[in-house]
Amino acid sequence: MRENWRIKVSVLAGASALAFSALTAAPAMADEAVEDLREVQMPAGVKIVEGLAPAAGADVPALEPTTDAPFSAAAAAQAAPANTCLGSTAAYGVTGCFQHNGDIVWAGDTKKDGMSAAVGVYTDYGRAAEVCINKLGVNTWATCNKDYRETGNVRLRALRYDGDTGKFYQPESWSGWIPVDGKY
Repeated sequence: MRENWRIKVSVLAGASALAFSALTAAPAMADEAVEDLREVQMPAGVKIVEGLAPAAGADVPALEPTTDAPFSAAAAAQAAPANTCLGSTAAYGVTGCFQHNGDIVWAGDTKKDGMSAAVGVYTDYGRAAEVCINKLGVNTWATCNKDYRETGNVRLRALRYDGDTGKFYQPESWSGWIPVDGKY
């Protein structure tokens, strides 16, 4: 009984955060300069996880999104090797993606502005939201290794994080729902 209550509260908090950001944000493209960052209120209980540097020799995704061809998530999932990121999203200074093999969240910092890249992860089954923070500096990737339910989906939220104040900032961007098992 208590577990059902927690799931409902977690889903409600995630939905509230999404609705709030949709009403107050006009997302900027990943390469647009931002003059005035606006603070984002995160749902209560969001866990902040400091990302780790990828292992030496690990295949890392590109920091800059590619726009050569139209994107098809289903085609990408079928053509991609098992360690490829799916469901990437980008906002000013942040690139994030989800690697379904190993349930790894990638947070890439693409702007030298004194802030860190932050990639929030939300589920469709009520698990508490978490944010993977990249404090490694500009032009780096950080990874957060998680264990999500294989029958579930995750959604990524890319935004900036100021470690000195503990606050998150827009512009932000959301991915679509990504199947944890990588099968669209």
